[in-house]
Amino acid sequence: SLFKPKLVTPLPFSTYVSRIYLMKLKEDDDACREALRSGNLMLFHKLAPLVRRNKHGVCQSPRITTPVEQILEKLGQDKQLVNEAVLMSSTESNEPQFCLDVDLQQNGMEMLCGGVFMDIRKAFLMLRTPDASMVAKGQALLRWHQTHGFCSATGHPTVRNQSGSQRVCPNSGITYYPQMAPVVMALVSDGSRCLLARQSTFPPGMYSALAGFCDVETMEEALRRELAEEVGLEVETLQYSASQHWPFPQTSFLVACHATISPDKTELSVDKAELEDARWFSLEEIQAALQMKTPPLNRRSELPGFWVPPAVAVARRLIQEWADQQQ
Repeated sequence: SLFKPKLVTPLPFSTYVSRIYLMKLKEDDDACREALRSGNLMLFHKLAPLVRRNKHGVCQSPRITTPVEQILEKLGQDKQLVNEAVLMSSTESNEPQFCLDVDLQQNGMEMLCGGVFMDIRKAFLMLRTPDASMVAKGQALLRWHQTHGFCSATGHPTVRNQSGSQRVCPNSGITYYPQMAPVVMALVSDGSRCLLARQSTFPPGMYSALAGFCDVETMEEALRRELAEEVGLEVETLQYSASQHWPFPQTSFLVACHATISPDKTELSVDKAELEDARWFSLEEIQAALQMKTPPLNRRSELPGFWVPPAVAVARRLIQEWADQQQ
């Protein structure tokens, strides 16, 4: 078979049995309203997350424990806005976590909450993995509610439940759930080198694994098609590595794999409409990039010629796994 499965070690924070309370909140509107009074909130402004540095200088996306109603009242806003919060998750101790988009008085909100609302692309590079993952999830849920206010079959307004886990069209009875667009990603190797590429929208100097959206096809078909279309390579084997929710360009579900090709068929035919560049990198080049602190310095003149995505990205995991396998 072309596809070789891989046993995946669960992430250390995926102890979902202890969070069964979350299911009750999704299904019971009254319980969710009660939880909202004692839970904490991750705030967004026009889908930009609130970020602040702690006393050690580390960027965090703070959970607001002060009753948000009080903050809204200080800004002269309707405190009932808090009921628009969407349930994201719960902690190990069953503390519910919500997200809320406050499209009002940005400066006032920042002063009261002690942070700044930051573009999510910048925040994703600066936050540590757990915070970045929660920010991505929160923004995805909020965006989904903003773009699914009407039934696609009838055109009638949809109504959400209290937790925000679904929207229903009262006219047709159709229930809608948050969705992600599947994307396949592959780090290609010819045995001694790996292939990385960049799009024009990437930060200067950053190269990553190849990726593309799935059509109506299997994951294996999508990967083979994408690699043939974008760089003209024929895949010999695939091995699954990991998956990740990715908030760009809106909300995607990345399925990350390792791919191998024949060492005598490595000539690239780069689709310039899709990619700015693609090239093979040696183990030494990859090791140097992995040791580099990312994101690099902001001033364009000091950016390095080549760097790889930060640790929060599953592409970084693929690159690190490949480097480890070469030693």
